Amino acid sequence: MESTDFHTAKALLDWQIELGADECMSDAPINRYELPDKLAKPKKAAAEKPHLTRGPVDEQKIDPVAVASQAAASAATLEELRAAMQAFDLCSLKKGARNMVFSDGMAGAPVMIIGEAPGREEDRIGKPFVGAAGQLLDRMFAAIDMGREHAEAPIYITNTLPWRPPQNRDPKPEEIAMMKPFLLRHIELADPKAVVIMGNWACQALLGKRGITRLRGIWTTAVDKPALPMCHPAYLLRNPAAKKEAWADLLSLRAAITA
Repeated sequence: MESTDFHTAKALLDWQIELGADECMSDAPINRYELPDKLAKPKKAAAEKPHLTRGPVDEQKIDPVAVASQAAASAATLEELRAAMQAFDLCSLKKGARNMVFSDGMAGAPVMIIGEAPGREEDRIGKPFVGAAGQLLDRMFAAIDMGREHAEAPIYITNTLPWRPPQNRDPKPEEIAMMKPFLLRHIELADPKAVVIMGNWACQALLGKRGITRLRGIWTTAVDKPALPMCHPAYLLRNPAAKKEAWADLLSLRAAITA
């Protein structure tokens, strides 16, 4: 019988969890209403003895934000930044991800899009915005004559987090904080004319606030670049009525780029 590799097995398990299966089946039936003959007596908590000694004075807790900041600052090119992020081992998301998702599109493009975090397809392929939301993103920018491979009006795409959170859960504040130095350096090295901040978590990372339905369409500044918050394509798939506002934001972006 052919064995199943780790990532395939994990993907199958994630799929079953999303369907609602949260327990394993056993060969023998289990009576969950049966009580044990004798209830175990609670153990008395032992009195804690005060610690009279300390560890070595040179043992210090590692600050992941400081480590990330130093690694990001040392990168002089996008390739060096990719390598620095790949070598960064202090984010637990890396352990459960299949691929690091760095970027797609053309570096040096006038528009840089900042998404939130990779999903299942992005994790599998290793590129941002390749699932259903990514397909909508491509159609949106094609409508204003821009695209990843567009020779005259290219775009450059990355995410706030380079690794997929388990079950596509929301990013944790500490995860955003430790990866933010890499994101800021990414914007500096890509040097776009304007930044599109897509979704709540990208706004949280770059603007320090959420509420994309209030923030969208209002130009601001991020990393000394003109920045335009927009609703994430995944939100537009769930709320088609919001596509009208997204179209207005795209027109505003095109006007700013061509001005």
